[in-house]
Order: sequence, then structure tokens, then C-alpha cells
Amino acid sequence: MERKSTAGSIRNTERSKKKFLYAVGKILKTKGHAGLKVNDIASTAGVDKKMIYTYFGGMDGLVDEYIRSNDYWSKITTEEIEKMKPKIDDGGRSFMEEMLHSQFDYIYKNKEAQKLLLWRLSESRKSLKKLTDKQEENGEYIFKLMMDPYFKENSKDFRAIMAIVVSGLYYLNLRSSVNGNIFCGVDLTSTDGRDNIKRAVSFLIGQAYDNL
Repeated sequence: MERKSTAGSIRNTERSKKKFLYAVGKILKTKGHAGLKVNDIASTAGVDKKMIYTYFGGMDGLVDEYIRSNDYWSKITTEEIEKMKPKIDDGGRSFMEEMLHSQFDYIYKNKEAQKLLLWRLSESRKSLKKLTDKQEENGEYIFKLMMDPYFKENSKDFRAIMAIVVSGLYYLNLRSSVNGNIFCGVDLTSTDGRDNIKRAVSFLIGQAYDNL
């Protein structure tokens, strides 16, 4: 009986934690980050607000957990890369192309991820700084594993190109969700338009690998 009771308690805890994480996402999508208040999150989750401190140690811990579960590049950890066993004899070319295409689609389809990006651009917060640091840590691992050995003395130039491409893809998705779907004559919400962007990404990566 005690074992069943313990298992039930664990399940209830996990359900409550998921309700809090869902509530953060729902509020973020509908009200933006300014709406993320303890009382509102607890009300939306239907769980006593005291449990935010019990389960997550407070708002920062809850936001940290939410970010880890929704940010694209935070999921591309060193452990996940090891599981993928990416092809490295091409200097990471195919891996980077696939990751950028996937990022482009992920942000476009995930409204919470879009709001998270806007939040990072508009507020200085410890949790958001940790997200940026974690992304850089994961990115550094990828560069050192595959790209730096391939590009050698030109690795900084390749990193600069990738900074422009990654930030550009973020911007295009945010623009299409907020201020219009047409940019430079490309419809960012149509299949053809988005395929054009992906081909452009592949072209830029190819140019970097062929000419640096």
C-alpha cells in the first residue's frame, strides 16, 4: 500500500508540474511575458501557488524549466548530439544545414517559442541570461567538434556567417508572426516562400564550405 501511495504521489507531483509549465506557456502566448505573475500562473494551472516554490524553488526555477522545454537550441545538448552521431567527415555541413532548417520550422510552428524570443529581446532576466549562456555552450561544442577542425584559421569567419544566418531566421519568423508575411517579396507563411528561404540557407552554407 505504501509503494502505491508513493507512486501516486509522484504522479500527482508530475501532473501538477506539467500544469504549471502549461500555464506559463498559455499566459506567454496570450498576454506576453508581462502577464507571468505568480497568482495568474497558479490560477491558470489550478494549483496552489505555494507549489511553485515547492516544485521549482520559485518563479525563476519555473521559468528555467519552461525555457529548457521550449527553446530549440537548448535541446541540442552535447548528450543529444552524441545520440545523433552526426556525420563529421564533411565538417558538419549536412548537420548544420539540417539543424538550421529544423530551427526555421520549429520557431514558425511554435508560438510559445516566438514569445520567448521576444521576451529575451525586451527584458534582462537571470533565467533568460542562463538560456543564452546554455545556447552558447551547446553551440561552442558543435563548432569545436565539427567546424573548427574543418575551417581552421577561417573558423571565425564561418562563425560570423552562422551568426547572421541564425539571427536572420529568427527575425523572419518573428516578422511573419507579428508585422506581416511578406519580406523582400518572399511570402514567409507560404510553403513555396519558406522553401525558398531554406534553399537560400543551403546556398549560404555551401558557399561558406566551398570558399572559406
